[in-house]
Amino acid sequence: MENTLSGFSDQLPIALVTGASKGIGRAIAVEMARSGYQVIINYLSDRSGAEETLAAVRASGTDGICLGFNVADEAETQAALEKIFALCPRIDALINNAGRVADELFIMMRPEKWRSVIDTTLQGFYNVTRPVLEKMVVKKKGAVISIASVAGIMGNRGQANYAAAKAGLIGASRSVAAEVGRLGIRVNVVAPGLIRTDMIKDAPIQNIKAMIPMARLGEPEEVARIVRFLCSDDASYVTGQVIGVNGGMV
Repeated sequence: MENTLSGFSDQLPIALVTGASKGIGRAIAVEMARSGYQVIINYLSDRSGAEETLAAVRASGTDGICLGFNVADEAETQAALEKIFALCPRIDALINNAGRVADELFIMMRPEKWRSVIDTTLQGFYNVTRPVLEKMVVKKKGAVISIASVAGIMGNRGQANYAAAKAGLIGASRSVAAEVGRLGIRVNVVAPGLIRTDMIKDAPIQNIKAMIPMARLGEPEEVARIVRFLCSDDASYVTGQVIGVNGGMV
């Protein structure tokens, strides 16, 4: 049973963060809460992780809910968003963080590995962002931030699917930013480098550090603070941009 949305205050802004059960998504949800946002915490299957994020959001001074749906599934996403729109006055900030990896050399990559990554990141962007933008256009205000990757800029061996999805996210976001900027909506991208999350927990860390000018991994909170800035009035003239958080890799 999902948390109720009815407890949300009309006086506080609302953020929807996809893929927020752990890692960068959790850090973003908590950072948004610290800056006064109520947070809708999307997750795919990790309900317990989403509940941990919710506890951290509440400890940060606001409230939130957990809402499980697969952003890659258009019908499922639409049903979840209709539930949100029926009970929430608005969504002030959308953070598209949901993504997945399925690494393999391109010449050996099976179709399902290609599709699963593309569908979650790029189709997920469409499934969530388009309906949310419809509501933001009515309000003539809002911020959309999508989490890409340094791989979408540089490419990466064994990650053609992931790099393609993240590069597509950058192109789509810049195009949408050009369409809705005059309507008071800002659309930006944050492109993290190598961040200390479960995604790289089995990677050769010392070898990775040698690739980074700052010679260390980034922390999820360092990404989250840039997202919070881009959602704030301090970034009121920033749209269509890709902000790297990568320790100087590019």
